[in-house]
Amino acid sequence: MRLLRDVRDIPYDRTGERLPMILDVDTGIDDTLALIYAAAHPDIDLAGVTCVAGNVPLDDVVHNTLGVLETAGRADVEVAAGAAGPVARPLETTPETHGPHGIGYAQVSPSTTVSDRHAVDLIVETARRRPGEVTLVTLGPLTNLAAAVLAEPRLPLLLRDVFIMGGTFFEAGNAAPRVEWNIHVDPEAAKIVFHRWSACAEEGAAPLTVMGLDVTETSRIDASGLADVARACGLPVAADDDVAIMSTAFGDPLLDLVRDSLRFYFEFHETADGFYGAHIHDPFVVGAALDPSLIHTRATVVDVQLGGAMTDGETVADWRGHLDKGVNARVAVAGDGAAFGERLRSLLADAASL
Repeated sequence: MRLLRDVRDIPYDRTGERLPMILDVDTGIDDTLALIYAAAHPDIDLAGVTCVAGNVPLDDVVHNTLGVLETAGRADVEVAAGAAGPVARPLETTPETHGPHGIGYAQVSPSTTVSDRHAVDLIVETARRRPGEVTLVTLGPLTNLAAAVLAEPRLPLLLRDVFIMGGTFFEAGNAAPRVEWNIHVDPEAAKIVFHRWSACAEEGAAPLTVMGLDVTETSRIDASGLADVARACGLPVAADDDVAIMSTAFGDPLLDLVRDSLRFYFEFHETADGFYGAHIHDPFVVGAALDPSLIHTRATVVDVQLGGAMTDGETVADWRGHLDKGVNARVAVAGDGAAFGERLRSLLADAASL
């Protein structure tokens, strides 16, 4: 009979005044909020942003990322393009969720340009230059990270830790019954990543922190919350009606970017999930990477199922020790999404007031 694994939380190292961070994005609407949160937070040292095809094709991801950072006043952040498609299958995008170009009704026209470096080079070179310092946060398919660990097999030992928005372990999936979208797009890449972290476990690699839908869907934003942000900045707000709030410009470039992108997301969730608002998956992961006390995790081995009409891309957590592999993951099993939502609204108010 298999025994339960030792599933105690593994402590995080959060010493130091500011957390060096790389974001790996497929910008998207909730990626937009995550980028703004990381770019504006005084306790995050945003060392670079890497782009991967996912919600939309790579060219749109790069364009959106440059535009969001520029609007947030952070055109200084290096943005590097990475994988244009998954490891072993065609790219599948989701315009019905994020709009035809990824940021809903919003439009950006960046004047900055993408880095000469490839995303993999940015990740690997930064980790080598700052061993044990950098937290990588992945918000899209794991294609870039898989390529990075193939290029530098010791990457798990060079990074401080990695936070992944991906998977689902106890709740329904959003791509298949138990499959989450980011893993669904490139399950082969995810399998490479989890396998490599297991291989480096005995050498002291910090387990991947995996925040699945079970936890990220506990954090939401709605029209009244965005209206509160505008009021905190002294900006006019339309009549106290959700659709009116989301259809009327606030008069601040950053908040109007957020409003125009979220309006598409709200409409999608109203149709698909029955509420006029949105889950804020990606920014919650950034917030937890900065402050892991927002989540409760259990240490285990995670692997990814390949194949099966309903199970391709399913993230499987081995709670009883069936898999003879090194512990590679801290799976988030609970999170304070409401507390993070308050932090996000407060930061948006501060960023828009600058």
